[in-house]
Amino acid sequence: MPHLVDPNEPDVGDIILSHRHGDHVGGLKGVLEMLKEIWQERNKGNENLVFRPPRLHKYPLPSAHQDSTVHAIIESLPEGSYTPSPSGSPFHDLHDEQSFPISSAPESESLRVLYTPGHTTDSIALYVPSDRALYTADTVLGQGTAVFEDLAALIASLRKMLAFGSTIEGGYQCLYPGHGPVVKDAAGLMNTYITHRLEREKQVVQLLQSPTASLSGSPWTTWDLVSKIYAAYPQDLWLPAAHSIDLHLKKLEKDGRVRRGAGEGKDTQWVLVDAP
Repeated sequence: MPHLVDPNEPDVGDIILSHRHGDHVGGLKGVLEMLKEIWQERNKGNENLVFRPPRLHKYPLPSAHQDSTVHAIIESLPEGSYTPSPSGSPFHDLHDEQSFPISSAPESESLRVLYTPGHTTDSIALYVPSDRALYTADTVLGQGTAVFEDLAALIASLRKMLAFGSTIEGGYQCLYPGHGPVVKDAAGLMNTYITHRLEREKQVVQLLQSPTASLSGSPWTTWDLVSKIYAAYPQDLWLPAAHSIDLHLKKLEKDGRVRRGAGEGKDTQWVLVDAP
């Protein structure tokens, strides 16, 4: 980042956070300290200049999803290291389709915010026109599959990002994920994500349509489904897989296709709504 120490270049005025997870906000204090040190180095001898700390931007969390990690990080920041919002909040709230102009660049080069919930309720992606790329944070990874809080929201966000490409001239060429290598085939990977999740959903529905191995004829539980779907995998992977299957079931419940029965956690029972 040699341009950061060039006194002829503008100061960093805005920091955009992709979502609330610690590995994406934990370095905030260090970054702010570094920016102030760079400003001081660039402006040695100019005692009349006043440091203007950057604004912090993040998509707001619903009141029911406030995060203690983010709160602790904000509390650790030295006074005067960032510019609060007009309301006094540490964060300036992001919104879908918001744009951020780039200094000395035409308006067409402005960054654009896409609200992409699913991995978390506050996840965003950033479109950077100069790179012809989407910066996806943890919504799409460079390898493997992303964990998620809300499957229906994740699938909707993937479809939204795919559709976004058709709204900009020339589309975008690649994805820069928060983890893993750069993704050259953006559409291919996102379609693979969607297909994989819908195929898993189909597996769940097909099992719910079949009788359980239980002699009592009781409904399928989350754990029954996991033991069938992941039978070929080591059993130490079943518990994390149960979380994923549970989110599939919650999506089906939201879609009105399954009904929750007795039990809790991995022992929760599930019945197809249209089952006899």
